[in-house]
Amino acid sequence: MSGSQNHSGEHGAERGEHGASHATLRGYLTGFVLAAILTAIPFWLVMADVLGNATTTAIVIMAFAAVQIVVHMVYFLHMDSRSEGGWTMMALIFTIVIVVIALSGSLWVMYHLNVNMMPMAPGDHPM
Repeated sequence: MSGSQNHSGEHGAERGEHGASHATLRGYLTGFVLAAILTAIPFWLVMADVLGNATTTAIVIMAFAAVQIVVHMVYFLHMDSRSEGGWTMMALIFTIVIVVIALSGSLWVMYHLNVNMMPMAPGDHPM
């Protein structure tokens, strides 16, 4: 056997047909633990009112959400810059653009709904 055949055989055992890495139990457990931590910390921040400022808390929660998206993409979708001939990088960029649009649009709508609400007198009750 030539050296190139051994080399490709070694990579064939580690990587799938299209260059994606195989899933391992350790990888899934690492992803699960990271996802659980990245869910528990924002929950704790809100429930214990740790930061004391709603705007700061919202920004921190969005940062944790963005990190969690990356964790899911890496550990559960097995996306990296080498697999699928670079198409996963395009998928990552597309995902980032969609997340930015969704988050900024949601915040814009919620802010303007809050600003444009009619003020209620202390004795008024919604119908």
